[in-house]
Amino acid sequence: MPRILDGAVIAAAIKQEVAEEVKLLAARDVQPGLAAVLVGNVAASEIYVRSKVQACADLGIYSELITPPETVTTEEMLETIASLNAREEIDGILVQLPLPAHVDTKALLDAVSPAKDVDGFHPVNAGRLLAGRSALVPCTPAGVIEILKRSGIPIAGRHAVVVGRSDIVGKPVAMLLLHENATVTICHSKTRDLGEITRQADILVAAIGRPGFITPEMIKPGATIVDVGINRITDRAEFDRFFLGNAKREAAFAKRGSVVVGDVDPMAFELAEAYTPVPGGVGLLTIAMLMANTVRAAKMRRELPRRGL
Repeated sequence: MPRILDGAVIAAAIKQEVAEEVKLLAARDVQPGLAAVLVGNVAASEIYVRSKVQACADLGIYSELITPPETVTTEEMLETIASLNAREEIDGILVQLPLPAHVDTKALLDAVSPAKDVDGFHPVNAGRLLAGRSALVPCTPAGVIEILKRSGIPIAGRHAVVVGRSDIVGKPVAMLLLHENATVTICHSKTRDLGEITRQADILVAAIGRPGFITPEMIKPGATIVDVGINRITDRAEFDRFFLGNAKREAAFAKRGSVVVGDVDPMAFELAEAYTPVPGGVGLLTIAMLMANTVRAAKMRRELPRRGL
């Protein structure tokens, strides 16, 4: 029976560690601070950002929610970022994506001070990660590594295959695995004979953004599967493809008209030694790692010693 790598348990442990770090910083009269910038009224983004703000409150981190209107210009947003860069009580700046089409997303992310870039998207932090130097690392890739380590999954010497090459997940998780001494192969939508490569994986990270893209015949028996994808299904035929006969999912689909599935066909998990479920896996680590990055940024900016996360 495959082992389920429970993201909720690991995220709770990380948040507890962050709360302890916040208490230690309070003894030095330091309170980490996070500013979240949410443009317009996108329901999914609003829910996600408010959950981040709530996590800050739960852990003793100061937070500030900045909500420019949908009509905000790139120039106005750059002024907001410059103001946050200059504020001493703000250690982390989070710009919630996606932004409106008329706003220059790249210019905005590049304007965030690398020292406050808790999303780990700035080219300076990307370069430091590539070089194996201390950096603020993107939250989801960092969460993947935490799941593997805290679940006792060996990384060193194993063949890790990453399916997906995005700057947000695929590339940074590949670098993190490499720094943990895995042998890493990066695949993508243009890779030829993809299944032949994924069948070599001791650790398979699926982050391509396509529902059920990794099928059972693409899995090496006994592999560890880390499914980063979160895809919402509303079509009945597609639902039946993945969850026909699953009473729990059937009830959820009937109630909400949708369910989520990862980038891995659920049938493929039966071949694994261990896997992260969707939901309940990697996604739960993202906010926990954001909190950890905010505390880390607070320490780095003040040249305080790091302990644990």
